[in-house]
Amino acid sequence: LFLGGSDAVEFPIKFTPKKPGCYHCQIILKSSCDIRVYEIECVVNADQADAQLEFLIPAYQTVTQEIPISNLSSEDWRFEAILEGQGFHGPPAINVPVGGTVPYPLTFKPIAES
Repeated sequence: LFLGGSDAVEFPIKFTPKKPGCYHCQIILKSSCDIRVYEIECVVNADQADAQLEFLIPAYQTVTQEIPISNLSSEDWRFEAILEGQGFHGPPAINVPVGGTVPYPLTFKPIAES
């Protein structure tokens, strides 16, 4: 929060989520001459280890790996995918409903041996 000029005031907030999900909050600050509304959104991810995929296929063959996306939050999710790397393909977006698991089909089609 900034109060005129360069004066600043700290406004500490403690957030202790019980499970993964998206949490929304509004903070309303009122004075006799001003009203300010701050909207906060916190996204909490589940603790998970990093994942690695390894594709071993004959040259010029195609393989698809179904990657499960589980939504343990209280809101539906829409994921947009940005794939980097030559030969990888998949849908540009998927929707995962509350409590559901949707597989993301990642396809690899090599154009050369390597």
